[in-house]
Amino acid sequence: MNGIRRSVELFRAFRNEATDPATFYRLLAADTVSDVAKFCQLYGAIVLDVGGASGYVADAFREAGAQAITAEYDVDQTTEHGRTLVGGIIADGCALPIGTGSVDVCYSSNVLEHVVSYQRMLSEMVRVVSPGGVIYVTFTNWLSPWGGHETSPWHYRGGEWAARRFERTTGSPPKNNFGTSLFKLSVGEVLRWTKSSSDVEVLDTFPRYYPRWTKWIVTVPGVREFVTWNLVVVMRRKGPAGSELKR
Repeated sequence: MNGIRRSVELFRAFRNEATDPATFYRLLAADTVSDVAKFCQLYGAIVLDVGGASGYVADAFREAGAQAITAEYDVDQTTEHGRTLVGGIIADGCALPIGTGSVDVCYSSNVLEHVVSYQRMLSEMVRVVSPGGVIYVTFTNWLSPWGGHETSPWHYRGGEWAARRFERTTGSPPKNNFGTSLFKLSVGEVLRWTKSSSDVEVLDTFPRYYPRWTKWIVTVPGVREFVTWNLVVVMRRKGPAGSELKR
């Protein structure tokens, strides 16, 4: 899938995520692998998916010839949609039980906004990757239309207010509890972290669900916080010359 057609298909599938999650997550997993493959060779690579739930993305990486491991914090997520996680471990993304420099690619989708310290999780993702390896991370920034997740768009009135409204309306609290399992995270602060890290070089940044030509949005402070929706940051772990994975 390319350009606008790809974006339309992803958003259409996202709208039906609640009723047909398998279709959405398989489509997103295939799209993910296709994009990660632009930055490195996946065949034979060891890939770690941080927060990969029941393993949709890991399955897609295996189909591309990679050795994939899923690290998931929530045990219940490993059996979501009636699936059974294969090749996974129960682990905290901020304290990965993975050896330093032991994987070729570290990937994570929509987890960064759910941890208390995004800096710690990013540092852990970088640590476990070998020199020349790729770190590919995406997250939903707070000021995007989906920043409050299931409480959106009421999160614009405040995370606590949106959570209280959700509970009044539905009779139960939101799955993502603001201040405990969902936090305000901006495009700007993550980009500043990448620039301050001496261990990585940034290969690309772009809105995940839009055509790639919209990447200019990420360069505009303020606008990017509302329009990006979901940010992708691709980094390479610095190392000795010649240590890069094959493109």
